[in-house]
Amino acid sequence: MTQVIWIVLAVLVTFSAGYLGYSKYLSRFVELDDANETPAHKYEDGQEYVPSKKPVLLGHHYSSIAGGAPIVGPITAGAVWGWVPALLWIAIGNPLMGSVHDFVSLTGSLRHEGKSIGYIIGEYIGEGGKNMLLWFAFLTIILVVAVFALVVAIVFDAFPQVTTASFIYIALALLFGVYLYQLNGPFIPGTVLFVAGVFAGVYAGIQFPFALFPYPAGAEAAHPDGTLILAEVLGLGSGQWLPGSSAVAMNPNRAAWVPIVMIYAGIASALPVWVLLQPRDYLSSFLLYSGVGGTVLAVIVGTLLGTAATDTGTLPIADSLGAFNGFWGVEGAGLAPLFPLLFITIACGTISGFHSLVSSGTTAKQLNKETDARLIGYGGMLGEGLLAAVALATLAVAGFADPAGGIGAALPNFATGGGIILTSIGLPQAFGAPFMALVLVSFLLTSTDTAVRLGRYMMEEIVGLQAGQTASGFNVGGGLRSTLGEIGRGRYTNPLVQAVPAYLMVISGEWLTLWALFGGANQLLAALALLTATVWLANWDDNKQLYSTGVPMAIMVTITVLGLAWLAFYSNLYQNIIQGGAEGGAALASSVVQMVLAVVLIVLALSLVKKGYDNISTVRERPGEVATEPSDD
Repeated sequence: MTQVIWIVLAVLVTFSAGYLGYSKYLSRFVELDDANETPAHKYEDGQEYVPSKKPVLLGHHYSSIAGGAPIVGPITAGAVWGWVPALLWIAIGNPLMGSVHDFVSLTGSLRHEGKSIGYIIGEYIGEGGKNMLLWFAFLTIILVVAVFALVVAIVFDAFPQVTTASFIYIALALLFGVYLYQLNGPFIPGTVLFVAGVFAGVYAGIQFPFALFPYPAGAEAAHPDGTLILAEVLGLGSGQWLPGSSAVAMNPNRAAWVPIVMIYAGIASALPVWVLLQPRDYLSSFLLYSGVGGTVLAVIVGTLLGTAATDTGTLPIADSLGAFNGFWGVEGAGLAPLFPLLFITIACGTISGFHSLVSSGTTAKQLNKETDARLIGYGGMLGEGLLAAVALATLAVAGFADPAGGIGAALPNFATGGGIILTSIGLPQAFGAPFMALVLVSFLLTSTDTAVRLGRYMMEEIVGLQAGQTASGFNVGGGLRSTLGEIGRGRYTNPLVQAVPAYLMVISGEWLTLWALFGGANQLLAALALLTATVWLANWDDNKQLYSTGVPMAIMVTITVLGLAWLAFYSNLYQNIIQGGAEGGAALASSVVQMVLAVVLIVLALSLVKKGYDNISTVRERPGEVATEPSDD
């Protein structure tokens, strides 16, 4: 019987080789030099540009990029097509493509004043290309906010213990920010004290679970005994009056948490980074490291010593999970051919365009030294790949008999399977499952409010705002265009521009259809980020090799265009519209919108690739001239 340890060992081998070898080569290739002044120092403002200690920034970066997607994607793909193809895409694709993508997005931003990939590509192919990419990134951010806020609500609903623990660690993060940056408290003792408080919060959450509304009458699920139901205390009723409470995969408790999570993300995104973002991400990173590292350790211990709470004491891969389920996957799963859809289903964990927004958004503005980019950019992505492998391992242990269940069936398996694995190191499953659920929520919350902050950065560059400047959003007047620009880029108003459409998409009941569109948009953004890096390198020096970024870019463009074409013309046009698979006006409208969006994304991608190719060709054919890298001086 195949043991789950082979999943873990496979990624550890390929990831170690990538970091020790390839990342060192890339660091020399882009000429990282600590003598260069980083944007964090040049534009230091105590708000967005803040030089940060490497472990603190690694915690923020890792927490921001590692959301729910590297958990849901591998679990869904592994169940549909089998665990072997899912593992191969993670183990090989991450060090050769995803980690390269994150690293060059970060280093490219460093050399362009901490600006986004949209600004960088605009430097070479013009303002039109810049705005196309920035608008695409902004729309992708809205999809991220919608999907992640919903997943947080699902986990809060399934594990109310996590709700209490999450509130505690956010409060501790606020205090830690004051301790570090206002009181100038010693770093290491503060870390020990506040991290201990976070883990104590996990225990408090298990003892005092908290929910907003009870489950509807007759529901199969129920909150744990002793759960505090706020609606019962305040007399708010059953919650059926909430928008979306009766939609697909929703109930009153979930419907109430969705807007609360979005409001939290908006507030957190408007605060200076030292108040919440940095300290919270740093503290939560210890939860994340413990969850991922503890699971890897437990897999090794359980396999070697037979200490897991299973029939054999070891951790075998469940019979319900196939190694390879064929090119077309499990029948009735609702997906389709392994190529190209596997590579869109598993986006985060292997390669993710969202990471280019984090790397060239918040992270580049906080990097203390250029050489920190190797660990934070390349190494941080390897960390997310390890999370994807852990997610696949939890699925392998728990089994997955219903791949058609999608995200609603995937998420409980992560906590359940993780709880079983952690029994190998003596942690009771009753504690391990909520702990793994908290690990998931920690990823999701940090990614959600970071996404909202990044959305504001995108709009700032679209509307026009100089580095180091900010806008409140309330300085309206001076004409319609000026007013809309102020609101769009405003620290306090831009979150509404993102949250309102995201909320409407979630409560429509059509949220399941968002996943494929999110995956396609995310992978397309990764292709465009690699295109940006390739154009930058070509313009920097016409002797620079372009294979490290150009080959992954070509692969991702091919995968994304084919995948979006399948979604547009087969899944939506043929199955849902022509054959009548979309039942009801809302479902039909959703299919039309998805089809149109997919086609627009394809056209956008090919147009930008053509512009980039033309720029590279012009530079490389220039006789006797050597392009120079733009300086931030």
